[in-house]
Amino acid sequence: MKKLLLFLLLTSFSVSAQEVDLSYYLPQDVTYNQNIPTPKSIIGHEVGEWHITHDKLVTYMKALAASSDRISVEDRGKTYEDRPLLLLTITSPDNHQNLENIRKNHIEATNNNSVDVSKNPIVVYQGFSIHGNEPSGSNAALAVAYYLAAAQGAAVDDLLNNTVVLFDPSLNPDGLQRFAYWANTNRSKNINPDPNDREYSEIWPRGRTNHYQFDMNRDWLPVQLPESKARIASFHKWLPNILTDHHEMGSNSSFFFQPGIPSRTNPLTPQMNQDLTKEIGTYHAKALDKIGSLYYSEESFDDFYYGKGSTFPDINGGIGILFEQGSSRGHAQETINGVLTFPFTIRNQFTAALSTLEAGRKMRTKILQYQQDFYKESRNTGINKAIVFGDEKDAAKSYHLAEVLKRHQIKIHNVKDNFTQNGKTFKKGYSYVVPMNQKNHRLVKAMFDVRTTFKDSLFYDVSAWTFNHAFGVDFAENIALSKAGNEILDLKMKEGVVSFKSDYGYLMAWNEYYTPKALNAILQKDLRAKVSMKNFKNGNNSYDYGTIFIPVQNQELNALELFQFLQKIAQESHVSINGVTTGLNDGIDLGSNNFSNIKKQKVAMLVGDGIAGNDSGEIWHLLDQRFDMALTRLDMRYFTRVDISKYTTIVVPSSYNLGKPAEEKLSTWVKNGGILIGYKNTARWLSSSKFIDVTFDKVKTDTIKAVSFENKSLRSGAQVIGGAIFEANVDRSHPINFGYKNEKLALFRNSTLFIKADKRSYNNPIQYTSNPLLSGYISKENANVIKNTVPFKVQRMGSGRVIIFTDNTNFRAFWYGTNKLLMNAIFFGDKM
Repeated sequence: MKKLLLFLLLTSFSVSAQEVDLSYYLPQDVTYNQNIPTPKSIIGHEVGEWHITHDKLVTYMKALAASSDRISVEDRGKTYEDRPLLLLTITSPDNHQNLENIRKNHIEATNNNSVDVSKNPIVVYQGFSIHGNEPSGSNAALAVAYYLAAAQGAAVDDLLNNTVVLFDPSLNPDGLQRFAYWANTNRSKNINPDPNDREYSEIWPRGRTNHYQFDMNRDWLPVQLPESKARIASFHKWLPNILTDHHEMGSNSSFFFQPGIPSRTNPLTPQMNQDLTKEIGTYHAKALDKIGSLYYSEESFDDFYYGKGSTFPDINGGIGILFEQGSSRGHAQETINGVLTFPFTIRNQFTAALSTLEAGRKMRTKILQYQQDFYKESRNTGINKAIVFGDEKDAAKSYHLAEVLKRHQIKIHNVKDNFTQNGKTFKKGYSYVVPMNQKNHRLVKAMFDVRTTFKDSLFYDVSAWTFNHAFGVDFAENIALSKAGNEILDLKMKEGVVSFKSDYGYLMAWNEYYTPKALNAILQKDLRAKVSMKNFKNGNNSYDYGTIFIPVQNQELNALELFQFLQKIAQESHVSINGVTTGLNDGIDLGSNNFSNIKKQKVAMLVGDGIAGNDSGEIWHLLDQRFDMALTRLDMRYFTRVDISKYTTIVVPSSYNLGKPAEEKLSTWVKNGGILIGYKNTARWLSSSKFIDVTFDKVKTDTIKAVSFENKSLRSGAQVIGGAIFEANVDRSHPINFGYKNEKLALFRNSTLFIKADKRSYNNPIQYTSNPLLSGYISKENANVIKNTVPFKVQRMGSGRVIIFTDNTNFRAFWYGTNKLLMNAIFFGDKM
């Protein structure tokens, strides 16, 4: 569609520009019920005068629900900071009286093509500010909710009679609260729009993310975070026809609505989805034209990764719509278009929210029919085969992948009997079968999609997320349905157990996902534990590299106390611990020096300015939430003044330069025995700072085809690895690979750091293959360079070790398959 460029903002600004009232946002062609409280009457200020804090937002939404028979509210859970995850259901009073029947009929239409959808209400999910420092959405939610509760007139009645609005006023309560605090505490009485003012420069880690610094608009498909779990449950409960996702972008931008760039749409998305998105866009254009706002469409952003809020509905029979508003990032800011005020940004979001509902009202039957046809085709095109995934030595990883599928209401089955496919054993209790003749098989296909060819070479986010690679499980397709056992209705994790009380010792294989949690608990109890550097067999059981041995004698606990403690640890960590009666093995004996003592760990991580916030949050979440390990976060503001001698390991997430004082401090600490672990750009800094001797390779720019000035950004963008999956060979005898049973490993990579392999093969325990791309986009030039390079290196430095990873082993909390690499570096770094 053509973009209409109209007058946006006044080029002058005064304090009075902030003194708006509710009428600035509201349509004036309807009347408003005086019995419905306005936002100001509850929160104490006008919409846009201050940034709404989450507690006030909750108070107002509950007040609306108490005063209006159009609104009900539910609390679906809590964030990590214990804030409520509210969802309002907004529709006519008559619909509220029959709401469950409306929902059931709506869902039945996706299961049965004979259901007449022409009389059904359309379901619209409106979500605001999943990025907390893009607050115009949640602030607009105040005005939108008031309008839907108070507006009166024939058109409003028709809207409410024919629409069920699922209203999520804050998709990211913790981030919204963090940013509101910043903006409000830095607001002056005389609002200063100078972009250099402190108000417009948040402190690290900023308000975009949730408590653990995750970008939650990437978690719709993996569903690893509590906020995501709540909204995905709501999504699948209702299967909304339209879902809107209100964001902000750079201050010098105007307003964007989808469709995005057509060539960057995921090929699994039906064309009709994009056609309907474009038709809905005409309603946004009309509404924005009416208030004179600039906007554009189809020139940026994309619909490729299904883990984003505006793309996830597209593979679930709905229509996802992204809104991006140029951000004031505070109360008012100078831009190339004049002074951009916070109320103006709110008004655009309010306008788009109402234009979405108007489009839904006018296009209701067409959109309902599209959803019904989507699922009809899905049911009819599924094949009578299945996929299977699992890990015969790690039940937990397999369980967590099955857990994601269950959250998406995908049917899964137990393996009927153990079987082998493509050289991999799929074991009952450790593996799951997913039939492909089910309603949601398109979603299954999207989750396990492998793609290496693309229409476009640019991506707004990752180009691959193949779940079997992410979780590090074995996988096979086109499996006979006869391999499936009973459908799993109540998914449960394998229980941990200690085989028997021993007076000699206990062995814990290192293969299970939660073994680091168990080992840390053992060490924190001041118990002695050792790790096996070789394979061996004790009795009838074979044990791999990395097996943990806990002797009974000379411990802080007596034999019975130790047994009881290990029982507790096994249950909490879902691991199996075997008692032994003899130290005589087939292979190394339990008294061998090939069992190496493991140190009690005290881990620290550098955080703050200059450190990648997402990466550090992923590590914090992994240790804190998954493995119950204390992690000291040392802020760069005071790091050089801290005594770090007590830390055994320091992790440095991606950073370009820590500075000379930090360099000198870390150098001394490593030489005295510390284990320093650096990720991504930190690897290059460690190399240039002489911590580690590695050689980087890179693409030769003279081999890249010349392009025009217009397309210069496309050339540089095509050399970016935004997120793809690569295969590496692993040396399982090396401590970094302890716990892995396969000779190959899938790694997620979103960097172009390529390290040349060492001439000595044993120094390359993880090495990319000669044709490593498993899924995703990489340019031909980068594909030639990455061959046989290494994503991991370790070298001695004095009495310590320096370990580097070029890839993110902890990506977005769902890359379970490589989490153990970091844990191995922490527990066994001194043995490398």
